[in-house]
Amino acid sequence: MKITPLNAVGAEVTEVDVKTLTDGQDVQLKTAFAQHGLLIFRGQDLAETDHLALAERWGQVNTNRFFKAHSDYPQIAMVEKEPDQQENIGGGWHTDHSYDQIPALGSILVARVLPETGGDTWFASMYRAFDQLSDGLKTVLLTLNAVHSAKHVFGNQSEYMQKNISQARMGRPDLADALPDPIHPVVVRHPLSGRPVLYVNPGFTLRFEGWTQEESAPLLNDLYQSAVADDQVERVDWQPGTIAFWDNRATWHFAQNDYQGQSRRMHRITIEGGPLQAYQ
Repeated sequence: MKITPLNAVGAEVTEVDVKTLTDGQDVQLKTAFAQHGLLIFRGQDLAETDHLALAERWGQVNTNRFFKAHSDYPQIAMVEKEPDQQENIGGGWHTDHSYDQIPALGSILVARVLPETGGDTWFASMYRAFDQLSDGLKTVLLTLNAVHSAKHVFGNQSEYMQKNISQARMGRPDLADALPDPIHPVVVRHPLSGRPVLYVNPGFTLRFEGWTQEESAPLLNDLYQSAVADDQVERVDWQPGTIAFWDNRATWHFAQNDYQGQSRRMHRITIEGGPLQAYQ
């Protein structure tokens, strides 16, 4: 097995079959995952049962509440865009499940149908996003919490959700509206590595605790822009047999919508995480 660090975030894993991992390879992958926050596997051939088995090596599977489920394997969420659809799923910087009180560990995405061109996924490191900040700003952020929410994305009042309901790609907006908005530390101690990681994101973070959205916006926007400067974005191209496994606590991702008139179908399994603690 060969693990090659990528330029901005993550590592590419080759010369291994994830269906037949040894205990030693499992330890290597878990160490690399904690360090890099993103593992890209190439040249794999996974059936749905293999995909589930791989995810269960890492923890309990989280069955998605909003995405269309696989007809035979409900633990697998379908991330699809058909040729007649204009908007994709995940087309903006975000990290999954920060709207949960106990956010998910991460997700394993398997390519099933790919467009001839386009459809890359961009990733950014939240280890790096925090590390690059000034000492003064780090000190301020260490004192702050932030409010996260699913309502504006997956709730009944969301235009995005209503479009996806009409296209049968998502559903159950009442579940999003019923979720309490959790409060998480702005800087968390990563559960695996122990390193400080910036834990806000453009998709689901509303504001800092005790601040209004208007007061929060300038600082949040500065953090967001700094996190995705050009040299900090890893552009992952999908090929047949590609798997991406990202850490929701340590990365953001952004699915590119540059393949109009073509199909892109992916299978996603999300893995349950644990409580987040402030970095102190």
